[in-house]
Amino acid sequence: MVTPESIQSGIAAGLACERVEVLGDGQHFQALVVSKLFAGKSRIQRHQLVYAALGDRMREEVHALSMKTLTPEEFQAGG
Repeated sequence: MVTPESIQSGIAAGLACERVEVLGDGQHFQALVVSKLFAGKSRIQRHQLVYAALGDRMREEVHALSMKTLTPEEFQAGG
């Protein structure tokens, strides 16, 4: 079974992040991802970076993942 912790570690391993928080019930997950790499990127481009970090797990293990993707500055401003 997929856990929020396993999703969190997958994102952190594949994407340079200042902060990653994941909640979920085993099928549906919500993630907060804060990364400098998001600067200048659209919301879709930010989500694509997170999907790439998860790789095949996104297609095979995760049923639904909603994300809030912020730069450190956006996070500090209250996101």
